Amino acid sequence: MSSKPITLTLAALSAAALSGVAASASARSAHRTKGAAATAGAKVQVRHTSLGDVLVNGRGFTLYAFSRDGRNRNHCMSISGCRAIWPLDRTDGRPVAGRGVHRSMLGTIHLAGGVTQVSYASHPLYAYSGDSFAGETDYAGVSQFGGTWHAIRASGHLAG
Repeated sequence: MSSKPITLTLAALSAAALSGVAASASARSAHRTKGAAATAGAKVQVRHTSLGDVLVNGRGFTLYAFSRDGRNRNHCMSISGCRAIWPLDRTDGRPVAGRGVHRSMLGTIHLAGGVTQVSYASHPLYAYSGDSFAGETDYAGVSQFGGTWHAIRASGHLAG
């Protein structure tokens, strides 16, 4: 009996396994960076949540401000591990103000490596990698990396 069918079967199994690993890694990466990937004209909008109306990204995930950041200054990038948990709300173009967002308060911060982060009322904006669903606010008010993470209202005031 020829070993060809076994070789083909093993090759097919290997390809399927590799495909599954790649898909799983891609899904994990998408979950970790939801809302953080750079897009031309990243959208910022308002959504009603358990904290009231707060800013969210184009996919509806809550955007956060970090208490250690200065005015239009990102401090998270200089803290080991911070950016992995709190990915930047990035843009490749001018951010788009959704309904309820004050266009005059929407801006950008230019960071090292050519990265542009969206800001609102001079607060650099971040997503939270652990958010499971759009509008989740469970991590507003959490202390981590030496500061506190807050959701932000359309008025520019912090929530949570």
